[in-house]
Amino acid sequence: MQRIARVATAALASALLGACASTSTVVLLPEKDGHPSELTVRQGEREVVLAQPYAAAKSTPLGPREYRSGPDEVSSRFGPALAAQPSRPSSFTVYFVEGKDELTEESKRDIDSILLEIAKRPVPDVLVVGHTDAVGTDAFNDALGQQRAEFVRRALIGLRVPADDVHAISRGKRQLAVPTPDGVAEPRNRRVEIIVR
Repeated sequence: MQRIARVATAALASALLGACASTSTVVLLPEKDGHPSELTVRQGEREVVLAQPYAAAKSTPLGPREYRSGPDEVSSRFGPALAAQPSRPSSFTVYFVEGKDELTEESKRDIDSILLEIAKRPVPDVLVVGHTDAVGTDAFNDALGQQRAEFVRRALIGLRVPADDVHAISRGKRQLAVPTPDGVAEPRNRRVEIIVR
């Protein structure tokens, strides 16, 4: 799933670049996290696979022609389009004491980083997702995950993040970060993910 998302991200960025250029040009931009990505450019029956950062293709009467672009060309030709893109989402994880909606001491210190990221966004959208370990029933864990998510939501609101910008949901024990059998207490599963968009 991550691989598909990375290719889709690269494709979207490249499509935006091609749409903004006076000629049909596609440039594969490097992923910020360094992961590889690729993009297939088709024109008629011909295609070119771009698999390296700054690999590019330009449309010609004979089909796409591959060439090597670079940061300077991307900046000069596509700078305004790139600057208009929204920031990529950032994700944070905080952890909880077993069976409670109380943050671990280490996670309490992470709140400042989360607030700084929210402050960078002109119109922030924050999704708070509560998770539990595999101890207890589905109903108990759904409620505990929601309780944890609401705890973080209230904390962010208390730190002046507008209430309408923060949404809390629970996944209970359905998306374990560390797969365990039912009934196993795993501290890394007792978490809330905060996605800042």
